[in-house]
Amino acid sequence: MRPMTQTEGNQKVTGEVRVRFAPSPTGTLHIGGARTAYFNWLFARQNGGSIILRIDDTDQARSTEASYQQILQSFAWLGLDFDESPEVGGDYGPYRQSQRLHIYREQLSRLVEEEKVYPCFCSAEELTAEREAAKSRGQAARYSGKCRNLSPAEAKARIEAGDKPVYRLRAPQTGSTVVSDLIRGEVTFDNGELDDFIVWKADGMPTYHFASCVDDVAMKMTHIIRADEHLSNTPRHIHLFLALGAELPVFAHVPMILAPDRSKLSKRHGATSVEEYREAGILSDALVNYLLLLGFSPEDNRELVSRKEAVEMFHLERVAKHAAVYDVKKLEWLNATYFRAVPAHTLVHRLLEKLRDTGDFPDDPSAQDLAWLRTAIVFAQDRSRNEAELQENLRFYFRAPESYDEKGLRKHFLKPGVEQRLRWLAEKLSLVRPFDAASVEMHYAQYAAHLGLKTADLIHPTRLALTGVTGGPGLYDIMALLGRRNCLERLLLAADYIGAHWPEDKIASSTD
Repeated sequence: MRPMTQTEGNQKVTGEVRVRFAPSPTGTLHIGGARTAYFNWLFARQNGGSIILRIDDTDQARSTEASYQQILQSFAWLGLDFDESPEVGGDYGPYRQSQRLHIYREQLSRLVEEEKVYPCFCSAEELTAEREAAKSRGQAARYSGKCRNLSPAEAKARIEAGDKPVYRLRAPQTGSTVVSDLIRGEVTFDNGELDDFIVWKADGMPTYHFASCVDDVAMKMTHIIRADEHLSNTPRHIHLFLALGAELPVFAHVPMILAPDRSKLSKRHGATSVEEYREAGILSDALVNYLLLLGFSPEDNRELVSRKEAVEMFHLERVAKHAAVYDVKKLEWLNATYFRAVPAHTLVHRLLEKLRDTGDFPDDPSAQDLAWLRTAIVFAQDRSRNEAELQENLRFYFRAPESYDEKGLRKHFLKPGVEQRLRWLAEKLSLVRPFDAASVEMHYAQYAAHLGLKTADLIHPTRLALTGVTGGPGLYDIMALLGRRNCLERLLLAADYIGAHWPEDKIASSTD
C-alpha cells in the first residue's frame, strides 16, 4: 500500500491511509450512509489505503442481527468491499463495539487515574434545573461543572455507598478549538460553549463519542470522513483524542442530502434505504454512480461515472460544502442508461424464474426458447428503464391483450372498415411463407397498395390488435417473434372486439 503524508492545519497524518464506516445496526442502510461509505471507499482505494467496517452496536436494546445482516447485504449488492470488518477480520478487531467493552473500560480507568475524566453524581432533576436556569438567562444549556472539583476521596465514598455516576471529560474552559476540515476548511469553536460532556453512562456503557474515539485511536484511523451533522461533535472528539494521547486524524464532513423542497429527506419523498432502491429495480451501478453526484462534481461535468473512473477523479477537496439535493429524475435517468447497457443474456437469466412462476415460459426451456426470449428482450430493452418496465413491455409476447390503449382505440379502431380490414389481413397473412419480418413487411406494402391506403393505415391497427398499445419495437419484428398463429388469433380477437362494442353503423354515424 502506498504510504501517504498529509498536513492540514494542526493535523498531520503519516503512513497508510485508514478510514472507516461505522453504522449502527438499528435499521436499514440509508442512502446518506451509503454515500458516506462510498466516499470513504473511494478515498481509501485512490490512496492505496484500507477501509474498515466497524459496527456501532453498543445500544443493545435497538441493535439487531437482522439489521446487521441487511447492512452487509446492502454493501455486497452495491459492490463496496471492506479490507477489515466483522466478517473479514483484521489486526485491530473485534470490529463490533459490543465485543470491545473491555477496551473501553481500560481506557476509562486510565483517564480516571490521569484525572482527565471525573465522576458526576448530578441527578436528572438537577441537570434539568441547570438547563432551565441557563435558558432563562438566555444562555446555551451546558453542564455547570458542579462535580468537576469533587475530591477523589469524596467521589470514592459516594461510589462505595452505592451511587452510580456518569463520567465526564475535563474539557478546556477557555480559548477555542479549530477543526481543520478537508471540505469545510477551518471551523472555529469557542471552548466556553463546550461543556464537560459525558463519556461513560451510569449503566456502565460508553457513550457513542467515547467508544468511537477510542476505536479510532486503537484502529489507527488517519481520516474521519463522515456526515456534516457530526461537525458540531468534532471539537469534543478532538479533546477526547488529545486526552487519549493520540495524534489527530484528518477530518472531512460531507454535506447533508436534502429533499427537493430542501427539507430533511424522508420516506414521504420516496425510497430512502438501499434495500428499497434494490426492490424498486434500481441497478447497483446506477445507485453508486448517483451517490457520487450527491455532493461531488467531476471536473469535466460528466454524469456517467464508473467506480473505476470515480476512484481516479475523486477528491475530498472538491466535495461541495452545501447540502446535496435529492433528484429522483436524475437517478431514474442514470438507471435507464445503465439498464439499457445490461447484456441481453444477463436479463434472460434474471427473467427466467419470474416467467416460469407466471407460467409464461417452459420450466425446461430449449436453446431455441432462450434465443427467442433474448431477441424479445433486445427489442424491448431500449424502451425500458428498469426490469419492471421490461417485463411489462414483454407482456404481449406471452399473452394476448386484455384491453386496448384508450387513445389508440379511438384513433385506430373506431374508423369505418377497420373490423373487416383486420379480418382480411388475418386471411392474407395465413398464406405468407416464410413468416418472417422481411416477408411480412413486403406483403404489408402490397396490401396497402391493393387497398389504396397508406401502409401506416394497416400498421397502426395491427400493432394495437397484437400488443394492446400504440408504441414499441418495429411491428414486423414483433410479428415475426409472435409467429403466424398468435398474429392471426389476435387480429381476429380485435376484430371481434370492435364488432361487439362498436358495430359498423355506430362507427359510421360517429364519424359523420
